[in-house]
Amino acid sequence: MESLAAPVPDDVEALKTALASMQAERDAACADRDLARADAAVAIAEAAAAKAERADSQALIAHLKLQIAKLKRERFGTSSERTSRLLDQLELQLEELEASATEDELAAEQAAARATTTVKTFTRKKPSRQPFPEHLPRERVVIEAPKTCACCGGARLTKLGEDVTETLEVIPRQWKVIQTVREKVSCRDCETIAQAPAPFHVLPRGWAGPSLLAMIVFEKFGQHQPLNRQAERYAREGVPLSLSTLADQVGGVATVLAPLVERIEAHVLAAERLHGDDTTVPVLAKGQTDVGRLWTYVRDDAPFSGAGPPAAIFYYSRDRKGVHPQGHLQTWSGILQADAFGGYTELYKPGRSPGLIVEAGCWAHARRKFFELADIETAERQKARGEKPKAVYPKALDAVRLIDALFAVERQINGASPEARLVVRREQSAPILAELEAWMAETRQQLTSSHHIIKAINYLKRRWPSFIRFLDDGRVCLSNNAAERALRGIALGRKSWLFAGSDRGGQRAAAMYSLIATAKLNGVDPQAWLADVLARINDLPASRLNELLPWNWTPTALAA
Repeated sequence: MESLAAPVPDDVEALKTALASMQAERDAACADRDLARADAAVAIAEAAAAKAERADSQALIAHLKLQIAKLKRERFGTSSERTSRLLDQLELQLEELEASATEDELAAEQAAARATTTVKTFTRKKPSRQPFPEHLPRERVVIEAPKTCACCGGARLTKLGEDVTETLEVIPRQWKVIQTVREKVSCRDCETIAQAPAPFHVLPRGWAGPSLLAMIVFEKFGQHQPLNRQAERYAREGVPLSLSTLADQVGGVATVLAPLVERIEAHVLAAERLHGDDTTVPVLAKGQTDVGRLWTYVRDDAPFSGAGPPAAIFYYSRDRKGVHPQGHLQTWSGILQADAFGGYTELYKPGRSPGLIVEAGCWAHARRKFFELADIETAERQKARGEKPKAVYPKALDAVRLIDALFAVERQINGASPEARLVVRREQSAPILAELEAWMAETRQQLTSSHHIIKAINYLKRRWPSFIRFLDDGRVCLSNNAAERALRGIALGRKSWLFAGSDRGGQRAAAMYSLIATAKLNGVDPQAWLADVLARINDLPASRLNELLPWNWTPTALAA
């Protein structure tokens, strides 16, 4: 302001000198401002790179933790009751950290690009990606090479090779209507009209193809997507299908596949040993939901090198009365591995017709009772949330350690013959059981009868003959985990479909779960199997339906 108030010189040269001085001052100020901005951009870029490096380190740590947990589980088996939940948590944590690391890496690259000076950007060391499967179709998009040399302009170019970059892409689901045209002809001699027979449909007066029916059924019972959600998604894809229309198809498919369910049931009940368990199923009732039950019986002969393929059969009931398992196993006899549910007691009575059912206890249930008493981590977590923590007794860890030793022996002999399993069990498992018995006897003398550890001990002692039955029969497994694995999908799916609509719906769900679970046990893709079975089942006589069972199934393309 002072320069403007000063008298302006009349000399032209003086004016030029003053103007040049002002321009120099302005350029110097701009240079200082640009330098400050550049320094700020560099600082921001370096901070972004440091943040990206930290996020990458966190993602790497989570990735390594997940790998370690999976390797430990594969080598040593389930080390605690919360191992499955821990793996799920680690996978979710890895998912979030990987996404955050990618965001920070891109932000660091953008910050480095904005900096006027060269800033060393951060590049993540990502794990090597597996090549894309060979069976996927390849679409070649060729970018032609230049016709002239960019350096000299010459046209005498020779191809040296090519670089191929593969990008995985997905084509949205395509719907189509298949029009089957049947030409009609008339005979000029006898005036008889001839025409090819009508096309085959899975359901009478049906309109849906076998692949569509398989998708609807598998998404409902295998992926736990209710029909109303499926209808909404199909409508967004331009194919409006009402809920009642989809429900008609589900009922029809259940009827068509009923003969296969009967054959799976007969195969399961022909086993020498079964795993049994049940889980809750909310059932819609007037103004509320009742608690129904889904029961499962699993045949799995692989642990003792049996020749029978694995299979599972499900049943539905409105309650958990003992008459239900008694009715399911009315004509069966053998070894039943199950929990201590009182409804099974009637099955174990001597002199039962048509034969004796022998009880085999589940050591996983017995271990759980001791583990819950020694779970310090859960108690601390409850305390941190302000909840009243459960009582923790480190002494219960002694029982957990001994039971874990029994499972370690079983992992060594999994898949061996019954005779070989018995030899190892009597050499290695029997001493562990003797030590466990001595520990229980000593602990019962030290603690009162109302103590939680004594209650867990009494659970074992009351059924001790069933728990040590694996020392006398090599076919017996140590746990009932095969049945629990079959029910795991239902327990997870309840959060999606919430409840069964009726008792008939529960029975229909049990039949479909039997088909899907058996396909999974045999390593067969349930949806592909259902689509092929629905396309073929009406063309086969009843005597050949066994060809469609998952363990006998050959896809149509391979059969041809």
